[in-house]
Amino acid sequence: MLFRPTLPLHKKSSTAWLARQSRDPFVKARLSSPSSYRSRAAYKLIELNNKWGCFLSRPSLRSVVDLGAAPGGWSQVVAENFGWTHEAADNEEDFGLREETKVQKRGSWSTEPTNKTTRRGKIVALDLLPIMPIPGVQTLQMDFLAPDSARIVRDALKSPRNPEGTADIVLSDMAANFSGSKIRDSQMSLDICHAVFDFAKGALTVRTVDERGKASCGGILLLKHFTHPLLQEFRKEYLEPNFHLVHYIKPESSRADSAEGYWLCRGWLGRT
Repeated sequence: MLFRPTLPLHKKSSTAWLARQSRDPFVKARLSSPSSYRSRAAYKLIELNNKWGCFLSRPSLRSVVDLGAAPGGWSQVVAENFGWTHEAADNEEDFGLREETKVQKRGSWSTEPTNKTTRRGKIVALDLLPIMPIPGVQTLQMDFLAPDSARIVRDALKSPRNPEGTADIVLSDMAANFSGSKIRDSQMSLDICHAVFDFAKGALTVRTVDERGKASCGGILLLKHFTHPLLQEFRKEYLEPNFHLVHYIKPESSRADSAEGYWLCRGWLGRT
């Protein structure tokens, strides 16, 4: 197979990109923040959480799964909301172990927190790429669609408060590399949405209503996508029938010229 040589970076476009980065307030904030977020995307999750009911801060929240998590910016935000700080032990001696071995050994990068009022819950981050340890986060280097992934994630999420190991929240900020073809890029975004939905429907906590009519919150799915008619069909066919509420959100921290948006899906009904 023949490969074309890599084209040199166009000086004009490179200069424009650097200029945009230097003006971007969220890039500046990331570089200056004491939290040392690993990606600019962390500010999108912070904004979404703050403006949409602080869903990461609910006391009843037990478990979060972050799909396509590398380098770990979103997982850092979740860990902070769960009370894990950057001063917590990293347990780096586990880095590089087989993923199932990690779960069997600890269930988390960190031991069960001794102060459960400040450190709580289970966080699992998955990616094909390695993720350096984050306090309070179990990182798994694996394909979330692999046959054993659902079982391994459930085992990692199990706790006395969550014996079934279900996920109260599933997060996905995944996006394929852009090809330059709008049709192809839209199809890749749709493929990712289908894959995340297939995982989430077997992982999320089901919304229930008791005999007094009081409803539990049910699982939440936060799903990134790129606006296109195909994606709107996906929302109508898969998301709206299976969640109590579905919101479309374009955060201010998302670049204005991007078609990127998020669906915040609340109250998994467990109908599929």
